[in-house]
Parts: sequence; structure tokens; C-alpha cells
Amino acid sequence: MKNTILQVRDLSIVYDTPLGMIHATSGVTFDVKRGESISLVGESGSGKSTVGLAIAMALPPNARIVNGSILYGDVDLLRLEEDERRRYSGREISAVFQDPLATLNPLFTIGEQMTDVLMSNLGLSKEEAVKRAKEFLKKVGLPDPERILRSFPHELSGGMLQRVNIAIATSTEPKILVADEPTTMLDVMSQAQILELFEELKRDLDLALLFITHNLGVASKIADRIIVMYAGTIVEDGPVDDVLSKPLHPYTVGLLNCVPRIHVKEKRLKSIPGFPPDLSKPINGCPFADRCNEASDVCRKAKPELIEVVPGRRVACFKYKG
Repeated sequence: MKNTILQVRDLSIVYDTPLGMIHATSGVTFDVKRGESISLVGESGSGKSTVGLAIAMALPPNARIVNGSILYGDVDLLRLEEDERRRYSGREISAVFQDPLATLNPLFTIGEQMTDVLMSNLGLSKEEAVKRAKEFLKKVGLPDPERILRSFPHELSGGMLQRVNIAIATSTEPKILVADEPTTMLDVMSQAQILELFEELKRDLDLALLFITHNLGVASKIADRIIVMYAGTIVEDGPVDDVLSKPLHPYTVGLLNCVPRIHVKEKRLKSIPGFPPDLSKPINGCPFADRCNEASDVCRKAKPELIEVVPGRRVACFKYKG
């Protein structure tokens, strides 16, 4: 525990919607070590983004914490009052989101938005904030930072805007960076460049990186460890090479089988049959049971616990015993 910077414990979150209550996460538990890169992986609705938003203290108003804690040191981020939260959000823990244009205010220049963040979070003067903003724009690979600072968001490309967002998020030198699908809206070339940038910044700033993605190929390039989520729960957790080469959970196996391979000729891409469960209704057994070709009667009656089967590898499946 000495090297642990963040502890997520039994995190259960629901969303109150006009159609009823949605159970977004259920009993999510994991640790983040200093300087570690973790990829939260899963299909849409798996709960991975909700976990990221909770850690970044950016849950929407209709989200409700039912149970659990997120400990940063000895501080539970979920129990902070608004004024206390500002001491951690954006300074100790920062976030980069999927849509780079939506993250920025179209009415203000990049310079106005960057300096505002630096002045409010670090207490810098305007002159100091401008100097630091230029430094971090250079750090994320943007040429001519003076021009970038004078620009409005609509004057920059998607790849440039995401670099700006990364510069803003890292300019306060946080200890933890949450990146929620930050390459999804970019072209393939920009995606590769942004992933390289995250690697450089993680190393240079000694960041712990929580990278949220549905793409196992992306996860394999950025992560030390992969946490696979399904229907709001963790189903597998382990070192990236182990999870990708020897997956334990049938859902992880299914995800990997869906990835196209250049050396394998197939008429149709494989898919996981069926649909995820309805998270507005109670799930009595394993949430993956109805889509699993290895499911037995017990899988539909009881929910498997997430257990450590070998050091560093956890799985929630009745095929394995603690």
C-alpha cells in the first residue's frame, strides 16, 4: 500500500433519470499506484466513464453515490464539500475528455482559458500564468504558442484542440490524470500522436494515468494494467500483457475475438452475441451469463466475487476458485 496513490472501494453509483434509476456501477474496487497507467476497458454502458468522472469529481447532477469511497491519501473525494473539492479537482487530479471542442468555451481565447485555470488553481499572477501556459503548449507539441493563446477554439483543428486540453489538464502538474476516450474523435494519425504524448507526459511529470477506452488496441499501447468492466462491475484485472495473451474471463475473451487481425482472413468480424443487461433492473446472477457460452446454472443464480487467482490478477467468474 506504500506506493498506492488512490483507492477506489466498493463504488456503487446510480443515475436518476425520467425513465427510472440506472445502476451505473456496482461494487467497483481497485487501487492506483504512483506513476502507473491503468486502462479501464469495456463497451458502452459498462460504467468505465462513470468511474472516471467520480475520480475526477465531475459526476453530473443526476448521479448519486449509493455506496463506497475514493481515497486520495486519507481524503475521501466523495465526501468533500464544494469548496474543499476545488482544492483537489484540477490541481491534484485533472481530466481530459472525449470531445476537445465541447470542453472549451467558444467565447474565450485559449489564452484566457489557460491562464484562468493556472491563476485559480496555482495562485499565479497573469504574467506567470501566460509564461507557464506557453511552456505547456510547447510541452504538448504545439508550435507558435503565442498564436495558439490568441486563438479561439473554432480556429484550431481537433488534434490541436485535444493537445490544448491536455496542456490545460497537465499545466497544474497533477498527480493523477483521468483521460476519458481522448482519442475517439481523432483521425488515426492524430490518435497515435496523442498516445505518444500521454506516454511522454506520464514519464516527465510522474503521472498516474487512468485511461478509459473501448479499444483494446489503444489500451495495449498505453497501459501497464487493464481493468475490464461489464455492466457496471469489474470482471477482470491484471497486467496488460497477461490479460491480452491469456484472458481469464469469457467476456475478455469475447472482446479480444472481436478485434480484427491482419493475418487472419475472415468473411465477417466476430461479435459477442446478445445484449448487455438492463441496468434499471436487478441482476441476480453473473451479468454476463446470458451472453456466455460457458454459463452454468450457478451463473444465473449468484453473482461471482472478484477474486485474486494469482498475484496481480483478479477475475469474477465461477470457473475460478479463490
